[in-house]
Amino acid sequence: MYLLLFCLWLALNGAVTWEILLFGAAIIVAAGLLMYALLGYTPKQDLQYLLRVPLLLAFAGVLIFEMIRANLRVIRIILRRKQKLRQSLVIFRTDLKTRFGRFLLANSITLTPGTITVRVEGDRFTVHCLDRSMIDGIHTGVLMKLIKRMEGERHG
Repeated sequence: MYLLLFCLWLALNGAVTWEILLFGAAIIVAAGLLMYALLGYTPKQDLQYLLRVPLLLAFAGVLIFEMIRANLRVIRIILRRKQKLRQSLVIFRTDLKTRFGRFLLANSITLTPGTITVRVEGDRFTVHCLDRSMIDGIHTGVLMKLIKRMEGERHG
């Protein structure tokens, strides 16, 4: 994060001089000390986040693929007007351990067309789906496996 803050400092200044570099470094050190004192933030956390980037990229790729696939399903439902919809509220439990994991799952479901996360209470999810088949496999899907791997790295 310190490197990111320093790059942001340089980008906002628009010029690179020794004074700007030194002043930026001093500001970053002060910000780091402040984050450590007030938030308990450590450079070790930066390393943990950095190690999670490949999983987040894989997650984003799979999510985009699932969104495209769900869009095609919704288009098919719209074009086949005579098709009987099986709209439903689905309640299921998940074994995700962290709030971050449940946050990712809830928002991934909502971002996917045809499904909306209505409520999350602990490990219990309530999801409205346009067609019951759209929620099938949520427990065994690739997105869930990636979220579980991210949780494992977070605690491991």
